[in-house]
Amino acid sequence: MNDKHKQLDWMVAQAKQGRMTRREFVGRTTALGVSAGLASALFGKAVQAQEAKKGGVIRVGMQGGESTNSLDPALAASEVPFQVNMTWGEMLCDVNPDGTIDPRIAEEISSNADATEWKFKIRAGVEYHGGGTVTAEDVVATLKRHTDEKAQSGALGIVQGITDMKAEGDMVTLKLNAANADLPFLMGDYHLIIQPGGGVDNPAAGIGAGPYQVVVNEPGVRHTFKKHANYFDSTIGHADEVEILVINDNTARTAALQSGQIHMINRVDPKIVDLLKGVPGVQIKAVPGRGHYVFIMHCDKAPFDNNDLRMALKLAINRGEMVEKILGGLGTPGNDFPINAAYPLFEDTFEQREYDAAKAAEYYAKSGHDGSPIVLATAPGAFPGAVDAANLFAASANAAGIPLQVKLEPDDGYWSNVWNVAPFCASYWGGRPVQDQMYSTAYLSTAEWNDTKFRNAKFDELLLAARGELDTAKRSGMYSEMAQILRDEGGLILPMFNDFVSGVSDNIGGWVDDPNGELMNGRAQVRCWLNA
Repeated sequence: MNDKHKQLDWMVAQAKQGRMTRREFVGRTTALGVSAGLASALFGKAVQAQEAKKGGVIRVGMQGGESTNSLDPALAASEVPFQVNMTWGEMLCDVNPDGTIDPRIAEEISSNADATEWKFKIRAGVEYHGGGTVTAEDVVATLKRHTDEKAQSGALGIVQGITDMKAEGDMVTLKLNAANADLPFLMGDYHLIIQPGGGVDNPAAGIGAGPYQVVVNEPGVRHTFKKHANYFDSTIGHADEVEILVINDNTARTAALQSGQIHMINRVDPKIVDLLKGVPGVQIKAVPGRGHYVFIMHCDKAPFDNNDLRMALKLAINRGEMVEKILGGLGTPGNDFPINAAYPLFEDTFEQREYDAAKAAEYYAKSGHDGSPIVLATAPGAFPGAVDAANLFAASANAAGIPLQVKLEPDDGYWSNVWNVAPFCASYWGGRPVQDQMYSTAYLSTAEWNDTKFRNAKFDELLLAARGELDTAKRSGMYSEMAQILRDEGGLILPMFNDFVSGVSDNIGGWVDDPNGELMNGRAQVRCWLNA
């Protein structure tokens, strides 16, 4: 066997043991002359070949939890509730790391020719934690609850297009007000966890059909789970128990991983990534994806109802500096719309917006602002490095003559008291699998999570039209036009797309890089296992 084959065998072995990411594997094997397609296929087989071990307790330490968190899936707005709900809940379908649909409670999905009617066949015998099985009626009741504005659901914008829902036997039929080729992706939204009776009577009960059932729920502190004995999928749920600990402090979270108290952490501080890479027994998983760190302005509140002021602020931020200093290079500059090359049908036709103090000052003068402080609210947990990022923003804006002032808020209560409330604040988005879902969740005029209060009739019209456009080139063109409108008129300042950076113990097996979200898109604790 020659050296090339030896190196390839060694890399496959490393991948099987979870010691090498897909990016690292593909990079090293292509350097040996292996095609990227074959390298990716070899990695997939290596990961699948890992033999899952059963038992034990997987402990996850996370930033992004508060005392105000709820088990109601409709209200999940930060990272810990997302991870918690993905532990006990199941949706109709999920999205695989490669971007394909993963049927969950729905075992078959089909549509008519023009994608205006969709059918979901409900998997037989899927049991709830509290007894009973999932029915088509439960699915319809769940979706109807999320269409009610009183539910305050983060999925409101993506279910509003459903005009009729019907349950017949094991089949759910959804009729739409316009064609939507991406509807299965929308049904994979993490708010749409199927609950008994739709969760109408007690949406925060934490009763679902997922791999684990809730044992302890202490918001802002810890959440514990035990394995659901009758879970329908034997390939998921390997540990006997899962514990999610809320550790918002970066230093404490990292120390807990280093000492072996926990097996995984999210949001590794970019400043210590290189240091952690040298720690025995710890791996750094940096996964490029659709996540982005942002500053959001309410377009309907003064002074941000003035587009000249909004443009001044967009030109007053140094994106390259933030990617380097805040992300440590683990990300890419943003361009004030929430889509990047990780999305299907992305067209990079826009000039990259750069820091321009002179133009920012020109737009600021044009806005007629009275010179009073423009207050930007932030908190350490808004995103990793949020306070430093806000201070960098203030410095570059002040240099352009714009009186930007940072207001530090407490982490606890930030996502209920500041985000979507304060007219200008720091935030983050994990992204969504397709453009329609991202835009429908956060930028459609009627969306519950329209956190910039952006309302544009032309944008809404294009969004609805794009859903039913089956010509790929035309649809891509519509998305580009929408991006242009949002970039130039919206309240979104998007300085950077972040990699999902996690710290993972060598004792964890089954890790797969997933660009859909942090910690394997919320499923690391249910798809991974303990090696020892």
